[in-house]
Amino acid sequence: MSGRHRPLSCRDQPVEGTSPHCAAINESLENPLNATSFADLGVADPIRAALAEVGITHAFQIQEMTLPLALDGHDVIGQAKTGTGKTLGFGIPLLQRLDVVSEPGTTRSGKPQALVVVPTRELCVQVAADLSQAGSISGARVVAIYGGRAFEPQVDALKKGVDVVVGTPGRLLDLSRQRLLDLSQVRTLVLDEADEMLDMGFLPDVESIVAQLPAQRQTMLFSATMPTQIVSLAKRYMTRPTHIRAVNPDDDNATVDAIEQHVWRAHAMDKVELLARVLQATDRGRTIVFIRTKRTCQKVADELGQRGFAVAAVHGDLGQGAREQALRAFRSGKVDVLVATDVAARGIDIDDVTHVVNYSCPEDEKVYLHRVGRTGRAGKSGVAVTLVDWDDVARWQMINRALGLAFSEPVETYSTSEHVYTGLGIPHEATGSLPRSARTLPGLAAEEVEDLGETGKRGGGRPRSGGTKSADRRGKGKSTGKGRSNQDAARHSSQRTDGDEAADGHKKSKSSSQRRHRRRTRGGKATNGTSGTTSPGDKATSAQDV
Repeated sequence: MSGRHRPLSCRDQPVEGTSPHCAAINESLENPLNATSFADLGVADPIRAALAEVGITHAFQIQEMTLPLALDGHDVIGQAKTGTGKTLGFGIPLLQRLDVVSEPGTTRSGKPQALVVVPTRELCVQVAADLSQAGSISGARVVAIYGGRAFEPQVDALKKGVDVVVGTPGRLLDLSRQRLLDLSQVRTLVLDEADEMLDMGFLPDVESIVAQLPAQRQTMLFSATMPTQIVSLAKRYMTRPTHIRAVNPDDDNATVDAIEQHVWRAHAMDKVELLARVLQATDRGRTIVFIRTKRTCQKVADELGQRGFAVAAVHGDLGQGAREQALRAFRSGKVDVLVATDVAARGIDIDDVTHVVNYSCPEDEKVYLHRVGRTGRAGKSGVAVTLVDWDDVARWQMINRALGLAFSEPVETYSTSEHVYTGLGIPHEATGSLPRSARTLPGLAAEEVEDLGETGKRGGGRPRSGGTKSADRRGKGKSTGKGRSNQDAARHSSQRTDGDEAADGHKKSKSSSQRRHRRRTRGGKATNGTSGTTSPGDKATSAQDV
């Protein structure tokens, strides 16, 4: 969470509705320079005090629009993007409606009173942390429920008693079907980033979860876009919702206009060299490098680590513990370069990202805006560099045309091109490695990997891509691209033979451990190929082999 705000020059849309709250909100939008405090909006003292501890005292515009309605118990549809402050827009009303203090002589209920459904694990952890902070003084018990980690700690937390559950659809549904998650007392439901859940195919799971909730509840739905399926979902499960639109039609253009953009046509063999120089740009802070595939993502992270950069990778082949380790290290400043795939980066909201590098050309204009929108937030400047392969020029031209940019013919660029140095303020003495004097960050190895008892893919932390001493270039400790640690990869490869990709693992291990003896026959009897003697049961075995 952050106390910073979006530029007030970016006007929000008026609220659609006829209630007195809507009129008051629309009136406040006419004077956007008057920052509204949480006290003015009726936020309870314990929540205000908890937010003040982290420097948050005034509301974002989406919060100013949402809180009066939500605090009164109205259903709300909030159309807002990631990074606009919507977490507190639904989080404060959710926390304020909790019964966190038991009446004298009674025990506090252990069943969740509020449920927040989010599309990704990373967003789940982030939202749970924000709500925990906001509810820290009032004593709200918040738990994150998501896949990729062991069931037991999550089940134990539920048994001890919780007030708010933040979870991903799959794990929530699993626990509820096993009767380990009781949703019968939920009074507030939040569906966050509903359009992302639709894109990821989670909508049937979401509907199954909502069907288990009490009919009398408050429902808040937040989505950057409102496709037909989301509108239908709102009609089925919400009661006379007020539609708050905190997204301007011109927001896409505003995002593009606020960011310094560079689009270069790069050669695949020179990309890492070029990237290494981009990462030495003047005033570069936190940087996200977007890559299309998991294998290339890990490969680039490893190579940057070998070149002295404090870097972490986030992609689907890493275990959940390694992914959370990477994000914690990036947020805390132990590493300042995060190499990520688009899917793994969904829901990640990190402040103060100064540079975004599209190492792989985005799929379309929406992906481009989603990537570059990670920088240039809260009125700050940002830099976006896009590297376009020769084969991707046509795709880029479609993106360029859709967004009305001025880069229809990307400039042919190499790591030694003069415009790279002058355009980004890179020192001319910069090479493909970070100078030792500049290697001041602790690196990924300084961030401990939490033992999650993972149920998903293997793979712990990768210290070699955290700015620490790496393996040499002879192949020792190289990434296998499968999310394994070095020791796991070495042990795995030693148990396999060439060309075994198409072979069944069980059969292969059996054939490698048992030598098959050649059989000969004498007088119609099968004999052992080594001694020539007939072995018991060989006749039956031979029949089976045939």
